[in-house]
Order: sequence, then structure tokens, then C-alpha cells
Amino acid sequence: MHTILLVAALAGAYFILIPWSWVCRKYNNISFVVQAKMIFRRNMNKPISVNYHFTRRCNYICGFCFHTAKTSHILSLDQAKRGLKLLKEAGMRKLNFAGGEPFLEREFLGKLMQYCKEELNLESVSVVTNGSLVTEQFFKTYGKYLDIMAVSCDSFDDETNALIGRGTGRHLHFVRRAAKFCAKYRVKFKINTVVNRFNWQEDMNDYIQELKPFRWKCFQVLQLKEENDGGENAIRDVSIFLITDDEFEDFCNRHKHNDCLVPEGNNVMVNSYLILDEYMCFLDKDAKVQSKPILEVGVHEALKEVRWDTQQFIARDAIYEWQRETKGGGVCDGGEQSKNWD
Repeated sequence: MHTILLVAALAGAYFILIPWSWVCRKYNNISFVVQAKMIFRRNMNKPISVNYHFTRRCNYICGFCFHTAKTSHILSLDQAKRGLKLLKEAGMRKLNFAGGEPFLEREFLGKLMQYCKEELNLESVSVVTNGSLVTEQFFKTYGKYLDIMAVSCDSFDDETNALIGRGTGRHLHFVRRAAKFCAKYRVKFKINTVVNRFNWQEDMNDYIQELKPFRWKCFQVLQLKEENDGGENAIRDVSIFLITDDEFEDFCNRHKHNDCLVPEGNNVMVNSYLILDEYMCFLDKDAKVQSKPILEVGVHEALKEVRWDTQQFIARDAIYEWQRETKGGGVCDGGEQSKNWD
């Protein structure tokens, strides 16, 4: 009897000592997602996932853009690192670099990615890009610090892309090139599509099957005050791009058999993203209220000044297995990855 109890005690101690990360990997990371959501629900004041728009500059002129280039400001590398350290200390586990076009500041981006992985030990680093300035040399130098690359592609007709303002006729070449680099360097490949007046009737199924993204995020084109609403302080007027909810639903229904498809209508997007601008101020995505810079007041004080819908953040499955590829295969080619990835 004593022997049985001793064995049971040792077995219990063994399982207690097993790192949770090992358990997550063992069971295809499903436990990771469940655990992460539980932790976040207990600590909803923590900025678990942040989108850092460190530049507004862009080499494209997409007519619906809601983070338009009103300024060319960019922090110094040391200031940016200090801000990212504050975010990590406040609970950040995933960082998404965005713009503007991040690859206009290629070395700045690469050095921050390296800092996030080597110094801050972040679980996930991702970047959203139009793909036009992505090079293989960047992947060779910094690819090991990148988990996810999301490439914006609104149409698989280059004339439509040019009409939208996404390039001048070679955008699909850049998308395919980025997909190949991601596959070669084992970075998860994602496609972002803004569904709008010029593409909502398009059938993209064959192209999604060709490119096999692990995630295809489809956004309903969004109008934001003082950004793209055509007002006095806005650079762009998105009105000619707007679609109805029914038209957005029609597009999604046409592509719903793709397991990688993740639709986000306007009601889902507003205030469910934690956005940090080029001054390291949080933005209220609906009214575009700007917090004080986290470099001056700290993360938690800045967060008090904006709305961040944490319930909607969870509801849109923003917590997922967000680390780089360990094996081939994506959702759209029958891989085993979870549908509920952001």
C-alpha cells in the first residue's frame, strides 16, 4: 500500500514539474489557447496583444486607408525599445508591427523584431505589409525573429488593385513572392483582404487555394472619423468604397468553404484592437481618441484613456497559437492548424 502511494506521489510530482509549454505542444496547442484565454479573462487589464503602427508613411495610396500619413514621425530605436519593454512588463505576449508600410523602415523593423525575441522573449512577433518591399535578404537576416507575416491583398486582379490604390499593376507578384519566402523560412503566411465596393463580387477561391494562407482575414471596409471620412481633417474619403452589411455577407458566403476564412464586419472591428500609434499613444479606434504616450505615463495609465473591448477581443478569437511554423501545412490546404487564429 505504501509503495502504491509513493508511486502515485512521484507521478503527481512529475506532472506538476512538466512545463505547460510542453503540454501545449504535445496536444497541438489546443491547451495553449484555452489556458491563454483563461489567464486573460483573469487579467483583462493586461495588453496581451498590441498592434504597433510605428510609421504612417506608405508607398501605396489605398483609397480606404484609415491610418493615413499625416506625419512622417518615427521614434528613435532606443525610445521604441523602451516602450516595448514597458508593454512586455505590463503583460504583452504578442506584438504586431504595422503602418503605413513597415518595410519602408526595414532595418528599424528588423532590429525591433530581434529585440522582441532575444531581449523581451515575446511569444509572437508579426508584421502586416503590402509585400512590395519584402526581400529575401530580410528573411535571411531577421526571419528567425518573425512568427507571422500578413500580406494585404484586396483583389486577384491587378487592375482592381491599381484602382483601389494598391500598387500600379504588380501587386500579385509581390504577394506570391512573400508567400514563397514565408514557406521557405517557416514563417506563418496570412492574407488580409479589405472587402469594398470594387471587389465584393469577386470570386477569390482558386487563388486562396493556390496561396494556402493559414489565415485569411476579410475586413468590411471601415470609415473612421478624421481619418478617411472626407472631413476637414481627413486625408482620404472612403465613401466610394463603402458596402452594405448584406454585400459583405454575400462575399463571405461565396468563400465560406475555405477553413482559413475569418470575416470581420465593422461591428467586430471597432474597439476590439489595441492600437499603438507612432508616438506610442493608444488610439480609440472608433473616435480616434489618443492617449498620453506610454513613455510618459506608463502603459496602464494610458490604457485608461481609451476604449478597448476585451470581451469582443476574446469573441473574435484574437488569442490563438501564434508562434512560427514547426511543420508544413496551412488551414486552406487541409493542415491541422486551428481555424480560430487571428
